[in-house]
Amino acid sequence: MKTVLLTLLAVAWLSTAAMAGSINIADRGAKGDGRTDNTAIIQQALRDCRQGTLIIPAGNFLTGPLTLPSDIRIYLEFGATLTGIADMSRYPRPAHGAPALISAAGASNITLCGEGTIDGQGHHANFQLGDDSKTGAIRPMLLHFENCRHIEVKDLHIRNAAYWVQKYEGCDDVSLRGLKVYSHGNFNNDGIDISGSANVIISDCNIDTDDDALCLKSEISASCENIVISNCLLRSNCNALKFGTGSYSGFKNITVSNIAIHKASEENRRHWKQSFPWMGTTADTSVIAGIALEVVDGGSMDQVIISGVTMQDVQTPIFIRLGDRKKGPGNTVSSLKNVVISNIIARSVSRLSSCISGIPGHPVENISISHVRIFAPGGATATDETNIPENIQGYPENRMFNSILPASAFYIRHAKNISLEDVQVHTLEPDARKPFLLDDVGSFEARRCRLNDVAIEAEEIQRVRR
Repeated sequence: MKTVLLTLLAVAWLSTAAMAGSINIADRGAKGDGRTDNTAIIQQALRDCRQGTLIIPAGNFLTGPLTLPSDIRIYLEFGATLTGIADMSRYPRPAHGAPALISAAGASNITLCGEGTIDGQGHHANFQLGDDSKTGAIRPMLLHFENCRHIEVKDLHIRNAAYWVQKYEGCDDVSLRGLKVYSHGNFNNDGIDISGSANVIISDCNIDTDDDALCLKSEISASCENIVISNCLLRSNCNALKFGTGSYSGFKNITVSNIAIHKASEENRRHWKQSFPWMGTTADTSVIAGIALEVVDGGSMDQVIISGVTMQDVQTPIFIRLGDRKKGPGNTVSSLKNVVISNIIARSVSRLSSCISGIPGHPVENISISHVRIFAPGGATATDETNIPENIQGYPENRMFNSILPASAFYIRHAKNISLEDVQVHTLEPDARKPFLLDDVGSFEARRCRLNDVAIEAEEIQRVRR
């Protein structure tokens, strides 16, 4: 009787699973041996599993590119790995952008979750094609969602991308939670890229990448709007938290809180200390900028709040740049205003000071920075160098002016309505530069600021006379 009851319960469970649309790819013949090409089986299972759950069980399942339909949940069990085939011929380049291992376009209601791993084999020799900015070589991303709605990706391990790890472009209602991202096998390994998407939540993610860790972009005719980022650990060999570089439309109504930043676990190609000795970098492995806010392609940045950030191993704690690299759809120069940054503790490993910089006739506006502690190496000698190149069309980066900048704390140029409150700078060695240097700055206020525990008086703030 007990055997009959157990059999009936098993049949009932299977029937319920079938009605719910659950499909285990192993039941369809997929083999988790790390050698068998399971692409056709998994893609067919995705088609058959609308409004249900596709289960990836424990094992190493090799696959080529997969296209996700709407109304599907994909669950990777503990011990499951979905591994991308390391063959460029399997990833034909689309009309624009880059191919991806897992992609969706114009779809909605998609969930990717579980305790398993998505691995792109980005370290494979077949994908070692160099930096795309120098070679034009495009490799596959791991995840790419384009013009999609109601997307949730959570709890997964995402590893070893051949290009950007994941990109969400022109999407609405995106939730990224609890992701463990590790990617150091190739160039251009951004951890998370959000481009022209709205209503996005990113929380509790651990990102460790060779390129920018968490990057908001605006490469299409849509802004990044209504975005909340919180409780993340960012490790990078480039910029940790970055807005830009692509900035055709812009960034609006964005809050960032409770972020920890430090150097990446690996450094395989940059070697900052030996490559750029003039920066005075004391560590070969370091983050370019902890916070980089860059709008240079005709877009706008407005209503950005960043608070509660600790950072170490950074070359430059805060880098804010308005430039005129390209004109956006409106054929306009970029604008950058209404940014609030507070409660920051930063340990710098270079002499490149923080920077707030616009361009002639187009100032950065309404920037408030408060309750900041910066610990820096110091050691710069006295300099009268104030003729810093404008580099209006240059790629925005902390070293774009080919100078450590003539200020030990903040170099501010082409700006107005700038407020610094309770900014304290500590240098390990004496630094002969003034703590703040202002060039073409209107309405500047500094309150309760200190350099090495000594109050910064008005005479310690240098103004460039034009």
